[in-house]
Amino acid sequence: MTRRIVIAAPQSGSGKTTITLGIMAALRRRGLKVAPFKVGPDFIDPGYHGVVTGTPSVNLDGWMCDAGFVRDTFDRHAAAADIAVIEGVMGLFDGIDGVSEAGSSAQVAKILGAPVVLVVDARSQARSAAALVHGFASFDPAVRVAGVIFNNVASENHERILREAVTAGLPDVTVLGCIPRDPLLAIPSRHLGLTTVDDNPLSEEFVGHLVEVIEKQLDLEALFELNPAATVADAAGDRAALQTAPGDPVRIAVARDKAFCFVYQDNLRLLEESGAELRFFSPLDDAALPDGTCGIYLPGGYPELFARELAANDLMTRQIRGAVEAGMPVYAECGGFIYLTEGVAAEGVTHRFTGVFPVLTRMLPRRKALGYREVELLADSIIGRKGSVARGHEFHYSEMEEMPAGVERLYSVSRKGTYLGTEGYRYKNCLASYLHLHFGSSPRLAESLVGQCNEYMKRSLT
Repeated sequence: MTRRIVIAAPQSGSGKTTITLGIMAALRRRGLKVAPFKVGPDFIDPGYHGVVTGTPSVNLDGWMCDAGFVRDTFDRHAAAADIAVIEGVMGLFDGIDGVSEAGSSAQVAKILGAPVVLVVDARSQARSAAALVHGFASFDPAVRVAGVIFNNVASENHERILREAVTAGLPDVTVLGCIPRDPLLAIPSRHLGLTTVDDNPLSEEFVGHLVEVIEKQLDLEALFELNPAATVADAAGDRAALQTAPGDPVRIAVARDKAFCFVYQDNLRLLEESGAELRFFSPLDDAALPDGTCGIYLPGGYPELFARELAANDLMTRQIRGAVEAGMPVYAECGGFIYLTEGVAAEGVTHRFTGVFPVLTRMLPRRKALGYREVELLADSIIGRKGSVARGHEFHYSEMEEMPAGVERLYSVSRKGTYLGTEGYRYKNCLASYLHLHFGSSPRLAESLVGQCNEYMKRSLT
């Protein structure tokens, strides 16, 4: 069984991401192959994981996907690694609500049988920090909090008190180290959390300093040995077996550049397993779609940050608009949806996009929407039959003008059984939404999309 650890925290802002990156980079520099993972729907942290490990990071989410899928995707991506490092989300037990573990780091740790390392911000705490760790270690006996890393430690005396308190009160929890306060370890933030790795690449100096701190302050040997010789918790999943489509692969063009960088790796994997040949292209830089394209996937990202460049590439906007008008299957989410509107308005300037949907998008100073979503398809579509149910996540700081009534809505959206309205807009064979659907929540989504692209390919050859 591949060694695995979950790096979690009592709350967001404890330094979990920075310390996770440092651990990943330090283990890799020791010659170990590290498989990176991120609990929850976040897209930004996985980008940084990929940079320091040289391996794409994969999201693990126990609310969007069943336990069987979580375990399966972990096994696929961790099989060849020496150790899997899984960064948690928010606080260890934080998920979709206050009464269940769904969507939490704790849930994923239990599914995978992984020990938890708790990153605790020790600023303004001494012995009380041990009480906090005790609470997390005892809250759910099925979650093994095996180690703790104290962050923002003020002095050697502060460190001594922290170590003494945990050793005396929590003999089963190993103090793996204490990270001193260091402003050089801060990663800049933007309105959607951390900046993307493309927009804010980690410098060699930053990574070098981070690894130096981790090597000096943490006991990496002890961390590596935290895994018990235990089997993964048995949790039955109901994921249907996927059947690779026969015949020639169907070419789907996937937008990937600085403006479009938010996509679940499993979405791409499931498309390939369903018979797709993925070709990546840049709406920023390319003048044309890849040859032989029979479908387009426009993921999320930050198109508003590159609005001028996207608008200036009118060859690409015309290509995509032409593909939609020709009936090619096009699936777009969040940033990709924005790219399919008339354009984005920011600071008094409107930058024109493809104009598939007759509305303008405008950026807001505050977050417009955040949270898990469940959708039921109201009609047959390129991603499934009427009545199909899928899960995803919504997170954006923009809003659109009211979509004309004549534009079909395909999604009935809810959260924990509460109806939120309709979304998922269709024009011809183009389906666009603010929601990032995880294809692992209903793997037939990928099969359906590839099947629709295959039908388009057959029509285009006749």
